[in-house]
Amino acid sequence: MTSAYQELSRTFQRLSRFGHLGAIAGVDMQTTMPPGGSQARGEAMAELSVFMHEVLTDKRLGGLFDAAQQESLNDVEQVNLNEMQRAWQQATLLPAALVEAKSLAGSRCEHAWRQQRPANDWQGFSVNLKEVVKLSREEAQLRADALGVSRYDALLDVFEPGMTSAQLDKTFGDLKTWLPDLLQKAVAKQQQTPTDQPVGPFAVESQKQLGLSVMKTLGFDFNHGRLDVSAHPFCGGVPEDVRITTRYNENDFLSAMMGVIHETGHARYEQNLPQQWRGQPVAQARSTAIHESQSLFMEMQLGRSKAFLQHIHPQVVALMGDQPALELQNFIRQTQRVKPGFIRVDADELSYPAHVILRYEIERALIEGEIEVDDIPALWDEKMQQSLGIDTRGNYRDGCMQDIHWTDGAFGYFPTYTLGAMYAAQLFQAVKRAIPQVETLIQQGELQPVFDWLQQNIWQHGSRFPTQQLLINATGEALNPHYFRQHLEQRYLSA
Repeated sequence: MTSAYQELSRTFQRLSRFGHLGAIAGVDMQTTMPPGGSQARGEAMAELSVFMHEVLTDKRLGGLFDAAQQESLNDVEQVNLNEMQRAWQQATLLPAALVEAKSLAGSRCEHAWRQQRPANDWQGFSVNLKEVVKLSREEAQLRADALGVSRYDALLDVFEPGMTSAQLDKTFGDLKTWLPDLLQKAVAKQQQTPTDQPVGPFAVESQKQLGLSVMKTLGFDFNHGRLDVSAHPFCGGVPEDVRITTRYNENDFLSAMMGVIHETGHARYEQNLPQQWRGQPVAQARSTAIHESQSLFMEMQLGRSKAFLQHIHPQVVALMGDQPALELQNFIRQTQRVKPGFIRVDADELSYPAHVILRYEIERALIEGEIEVDDIPALWDEKMQQSLGIDTRGNYRDGCMQDIHWTDGAFGYFPTYTLGAMYAAQLFQAVKRAIPQVETLIQQGELQPVFDWLQQNIWQHGSRFPTQQLLINATGEALNPHYFRQHLEQRYLSA
């Protein structure tokens, strides 16, 4: 006889395969789909979302979960059962009509944003965003009522299980006490050593070849993934077919290069999730912040380190051309330059947390109903002035319209970026303890020991352990923001 657990496993295997199709259709929508296909694609993806929701909320599953809890399962199967039940419980909170409406509203908002952002059209964008926010608040209320938490915490739990805004306020509050001073000191220190700006144009094809070369260095599996172009860099697809994207600026090759390194970190995690559990929730990434820790491990801890930059420098010169600004030490200074700016995805790692905290504070107030969409531009400018001294009045394109996340209602996502940066710093410190000669190995391009450590401690575990337990197993302690501060001070203030 088929056990209840086996029936549930088959159901989630089906959902995984439908999710596979949805993921690839979503990637295509943001990369190669012609504009005229937007409405039909949005409707098709909404239909798929509703269908998957119906499969996941089948009333029969409730009885199967009860029965499976009585069966003899090994530890991985028990974790998988718990993850399946969590997904089922979260889905049953939402009516199919809301799932469909939210998917359609998100597709409309995201597609229109592609034209509205370049046109600096806040008024047009806000019309669609208001509908997304309305539906996101409805979702948040349903989840909050079931979990007994605030509306924002209910959405945060979707991306980072177990995390709360109270914990974020404490962690981010501490960060805000020392980061502005560190930022000012780093800027002042760097002003003492002039840094030449590389002069373009840098051909897009050459930038692409550099990105592909760096991806190879970082161990990207091209048999199970590829690099494309999109309006906003991302990593999508599925573990067997990972799609990463970047965007090119002929006057600034570093933006695309570092974006590729970042997304390759996401991709390596996806490509190395446990194959023996594929198609089951336990084989998925542990949380959004852990996912982000892998991209920031690659980009910030590894990719912007002197050792790694020394290693890839010959590739950079060969493809971008030999010029004084690409002399090794200037190249390193340029890559580690601290310069507060408008754009989050192009921000240096000292400025970046300010961008994240700003978005976190705004989206939390938005979901809790403390502010409305029309309040966002003024509040955005106020917080940018306070944290980075930047005026965004009237500049919606480089201000509150720059990100794609709110267009599809991904509220609760932004805090995971800075949590991920903290996790990454803690993980890299553990790598250095485990591999004392790691910096020499990185400079020589011998990165496999680092990848082996990540495979052993993070990648192979999928969702087997809760986030904090995964971190304890890997580093010996739960989240400790001290390592993030230590990393920043060492990189930007030490001689």
